[in-house]
Amino acid sequence: MNEQVLFIVWRESVEAILVVGIAYAWLKQSEARVGLRYLWLGVLGGLVLAGLMGVGLMSAGSFLQGQAQEVFQAAMVLIACALILQMVVWMRAHGRTLKADMQQGLAESVADSRYWGIALLVAIAVAREGSETIVFLYGMGMAQLQAGGITGFVLSAAIGFGLALITFWVLQLGTRVFSWKLFFRITEILLLLLAASLFVSGLERLIGLGVLPAGPDPLWDTSAWLDDGSGLGGILASFAGYRAWPPFAVVVGYAVYWIVVLGLLSWQNHRAPSRHTSHRVSVEPT
Repeated sequence: MNEQVLFIVWRESVEAILVVGIAYAWLKQSEARVGLRYLWLGVLGGLVLAGLMGVGLMSAGSFLQGQAQEVFQAAMVLIACALILQMVVWMRAHGRTLKADMQQGLAESVADSRYWGIALLVAIAVAREGSETIVFLYGMGMAQLQAGGITGFVLSAAIGFGLALITFWVLQLGTRVFSWKLFFRITEILLLLLAASLFVSGLERLIGLGVLPAGPDPLWDTSAWLDDGSGLGGILASFAGYRAWPPFAVVVGYAVYWIVVLGLLSWQNHRAPSRHTSHRVSVEPT
């Protein structure tokens, strides 16, 4: 569970830091230093917006009781899965032009002396990454809070953010060491596996609530070879949705998930112009 928390915070923090880094580098090189104040104002505004969303989610979760709270948490897990898929698709479509699009928006704001536009641009970007992180982690955080292990959750989140800062610094050393393109490709695969894990968790919650019939349960039992409670099986369970004794409904849902994901990515590749058929990311801040 904590590995998932660390990975999510690390990945989302890198994206947010990347956006802020692009804006910071461009404003410094453009000698539009007055815009830097608005940049940090936008960062603060984005963090406040993300925090307000977190407070809203926590309030909604505590307001609901009994089965309604269980349904709410199941819905949040499935929404987190959908958001991860949306994020992967969005990055594949826009990652290549992210830097150019941002710089164009910054240039227009500076030319018109609309520095509040810079603050708004950065605030939206930071709030987007922050709110996604909150939605992704909500179900995990509530489970750990109820189990009394919130310290490990907070520590994993802090380590994830620290690793994000280190990752960004390493990537700034040059693409000879590790490229943004490779970074996004590897994390894209990990995100799809993690979304599969969240989807399985959501299906299990729906089965537990009686909303979804389990079917033959378990469909098989491989716990003697690979237990999903510890070791390699535990890691696969956390990051890929592996189950040693899954019910029929989970197996079918898992298969449908990958059919939908592969179909969606295939459709996206065919729909993109020929120059975008390969996933190319050139978002290195200057």
